[in-house]
Amino acid sequence: MENIVSKLTLEEYEKNFQELHPPLSYGSAIAESSRCLYCYDSPCMKACPTHIDISEFIKKISTDNLMGSAKTILKSNWVALTCAKACPVAVLCEGACVLNEKGDKPIEIGRLQRYVIDNYFDHGMPALFSKKSPNAKNVAVIGSGPAGLSCSAELALLGYKVTIFEQSEIPGGLNTWGIAPYKARKQDALKEVELIKSFGVNVKTGIGVGTDISFDELYKKYDAVFLGIGLGESHALSVNGEELPGVINALDFIEQVKTEDWSSVAVGKRVAIIGAGNTSIDAATEAKRLGAEEVMIIYRRSSQDMSAYKFEFDLAKKDGIIFHFLTSPNKVVGKNFVEGIECIRMEPGKPDSKGKRSIMPVPGTEFIIPVDMVIKAIGQEAQNDFISTIPGIKFAGGKVQINSDNFQTGNPKVFAGGDCINGGKEVVNAAYDGKMAAFGIDKFLKNLN
Repeated sequence: MENIVSKLTLEEYEKNFQELHPPLSYGSAIAESSRCLYCYDSPCMKACPTHIDISEFIKKISTDNLMGSAKTILKSNWVALTCAKACPVAVLCEGACVLNEKGDKPIEIGRLQRYVIDNYFDHGMPALFSKKSPNAKNVAVIGSGPAGLSCSAELALLGYKVTIFEQSEIPGGLNTWGIAPYKARKQDALKEVELIKSFGVNVKTGIGVGTDISFDELYKKYDAVFLGIGLGESHALSVNGEELPGVINALDFIEQVKTEDWSSVAVGKRVAIIGAGNTSIDAATEAKRLGAEEVMIIYRRSSQDMSAYKFEFDLAKKDGIIFHFLTSPNKVVGKNFVEGIECIRMEPGKPDSKGKRSIMPVPGTEFIIPVDMVIKAIGQEAQNDFISTIPGIKFAGGKVQINSDNFQTGNPKVFAGGDCINGGKEVVNAAYDGKMAAFGIDKFLKNLN
């Protein structure tokens, strides 16, 4: 980039990246928990993908039984701290709170969960769960993201010897590297890794399966294998100029920010983000908080079609992000670095059988937006090359195909969960997948005896 923003002071960075939702005090947590109606049918519990007994854990807060509350949460969700901070609670548990129907503010379930789990970690992760006796079976888990950690925790408590293989030197997957720091910090994810390790799980970092060790070697050595591999590289824009310095993938950019060495992260004065999902919003708001003077999101469809949640959209607008809807990039402009992005206006066509409108470029509407940085946030590729080396795996629509009852793939010995089977959902969905896959693995291995 030719134009890199001037660096902010450490105090300015800390202020810009301070948590969106600070922790509750003891008094605030007690007061908030007392507002809960402890619904018998708990619509909030049904709305949570991991089905935490929310009424129960909140009631235990009100009686000052914080360890009992933590146990209630953790038996359903092993990455509860990350989820408490980063889950889209407004569209999940809090969105289902019955107080919404009364016109009242919903219970702050996410902040109450954080209060409980922060307390649990602050007290040194006391043992709340007992392990079954070792059963002489071993399981390999590929990937240390939320799916891999959840699967490993359940299996370890069931008596299995579990080894996680993580290609990064620092474990935690996207919980560590892919969530904006004003939502959750890297340290939060690493606490959860330590919790899983405390159950006896062996976490081997810096080992890529398929590069440092073959999948075939794991397949022969272990009784079962769990794939928690997530997704791969970001989709390409497939336009001229994409190779210019100053064009970067959103996840690479977010990973740099997550190091929290903010002054070392290069960011342009005028930044364009391509795409309008939640990752796009994270990249845009981070660029703005790093000091970019102007940040814009370019999206080829309308605001009604964007996949970002409303609260993410509202956050971006509050941060001064500019939105160019019905606008598609044609090429990145520049000689030795990014100098602009040529776009064309789009217009919606006729809806298809499912009601989704096609979009068409409007001839003669090309225009150039001066920018010195372009961030690509249009989704990720599936890891086809790696998956295709595994015998019996079925792959369709960019997803590993599984039996939804037990998360078993077409290869009976291989199970999968998380983004590689759902195409990219929330952390909480991956946590549920890993847990259910562990139960599937347990049943499979017991039936072999």
